[in-house]
Amino acid sequence: MRMAGPQLANEFYAELKLYFQKAADSPESYIVRERDLRRVNLNRFPYHFWFRIIEDRVRILVIRHHKRRPLTNLRRR
Repeated sequence: MRMAGPQLANEFYAELKLYFQKAADSPESYIVRERDLRRVNLNRFPYHFWFRIIEDRVRILVIRHHKRRPLTNLRRR
């Protein structure tokens, strides 16, 4: 079993930033999954985030592990 450490944390953060940038660059390429919310899955890690488009910006609402209840915390504004 591989233990988490600073290197793995840095790799997670780098992938998260990459997908934040992808969402910001082309938010319309992600389909609306729930109300006006769009979901982005990370590739390497079992995490995803939900975002919405507000005017000309992307607002990240929640980042979570795939095993979390799917709609928890999506009522935030």
